[in-house]
Amino acid sequence: AVPGHTAGVDRAIFRRLFDLAMPIVGLNVMSVITLAVDTAMCGRLVDAEEALTALGFATQLVFLLLVAILGLTVGTVAFVARAWGARQTERVNHVLQQSIQLTYIVALIVAVLGNAGAGVAMEWLGADASVRDLGVGYLRPLFGLSVFLYLNMLFAAALRAVGNTKLPFMVALVSNALNIVLNYGFILGKLGLPALGVRGAAWGTVISQAVAVFLMVTLLERDFVPGVRARLGFARLDRPLARDLFRIGAPAALDMVVLNVAFLSIVGMLARIAQVTVAAHGIGLRIQSLAFVPGLGVAQAIGAMVGNALGAHNEAEARQVVRSGVLMSTGIMSLLGLSIVVGAGSIVAIFDVDVGTELGRYSILWIRVLGWGMPIVGVNIALIGMLRGAGATNTSLMINIVGTILVQVPLSWFLGFVLDWGAFGVWVALPVSFLVRACLGVLAYRRGSWARPGATI
Repeated sequence: AVPGHTAGVDRAIFRRLFDLAMPIVGLNVMSVITLAVDTAMCGRLVDAEEALTALGFATQLVFLLLVAILGLTVGTVAFVARAWGARQTERVNHVLQQSIQLTYIVALIVAVLGNAGAGVAMEWLGADASVRDLGVGYLRPLFGLSVFLYLNMLFAAALRAVGNTKLPFMVALVSNALNIVLNYGFILGKLGLPALGVRGAAWGTVISQAVAVFLMVTLLERDFVPGVRARLGFARLDRPLARDLFRIGAPAALDMVVLNVAFLSIVGMLARIAQVTVAAHGIGLRIQSLAFVPGLGVAQAIGAMVGNALGAHNEAEARQVVRSGVLMSTGIMSLLGLSIVVGAGSIVAIFDVDVGTELGRYSILWIRVLGWGMPIVGVNIALIGMLRGAGATNTSLMINIVGTILVQVPLSWFLGFVLDWGAFGVWVALPVSFLVRACLGVLAYRRGSWARPGATI
């Protein structure tokens, strides 16, 4: 037997993982629902078509907001989780305080560059003058006050690393409810608030995020999570730790860049086949963004618990967490995949698309391809969570590059154009690429270089 390997799944660990993951899933679902509600409200404006177009363009740029902070949050989870597992509370708070300082720096850079380049970026994406102005009005508050979004993401990540996902969920429940109320007022001019249109959606979001930061800091100061403190004041930067955080986090941020490059490539291929396939692809991506939420929640919980176990020098427990996580993620994603395959026609009908049209047929085809690929996606997501939690983010980046750049993109072109399979060939390359990624993830797990114990990485 290989040292550190134990057979089966530990029920206690499985239960802990489930309890940690479910609030994360709930939080992510709330974010998706809130965005959908915002879009529906903008659809009620007089200039609804322009408003929704502006929101569509702006959403692509909001992606940059997430890339800017993702690396830092991944690094924070890896270091905080290990310190917590090693019972080094002082180091937990030091890492969190330093991460807060770095968040300020990242938010300042995003505020300056985002506001300076928002208009040009909208034009580069193809927005006309009126749509550009609406989009810029929406983006400026989000870029300028991104610090509140970033702090909320950081606090949720740090608390996940110490095994508390319920507090971020409860705070998000309050802030998302407030967000919907404020957006209703600011977008449509209700509740005595000014009618700001698309811009109002941004202001409602920013204000609710600021309230969430206030609630979180207040609760932590009152020892809601014993031993964890969120100090928002400025402190001297620990440069070695800052380098370590970005050393671990930067590959995770690059992961998102790689995925976005692949997304743009796939859309470009579909556009060469038929414009209607691009529309069908968009419908499928909305389903994908929601269907992936449970698996991603489990992966984030896996990362936290793996970090805790390695911090406590317990490699055997770390491996048990991974086994439980793979089983849980694959099971959930398989059930969702089956539901998507069976209910594809009904799902398309929700988008007010006639299943008998060309758009309807392509949408059903793409959704079913997604559905059949969900089990293997569950395996891959769980193993990426393992690698990120252990701090082995270079390995997860390489797996993503191989699966996406070296497999998915060229295979989409080969199947879609060389073999003339059309849109089906372009789409079916996605589950194939996830199969490759999952195999590489299993290989990384078996090699074991990720399972290096200790309070630091």
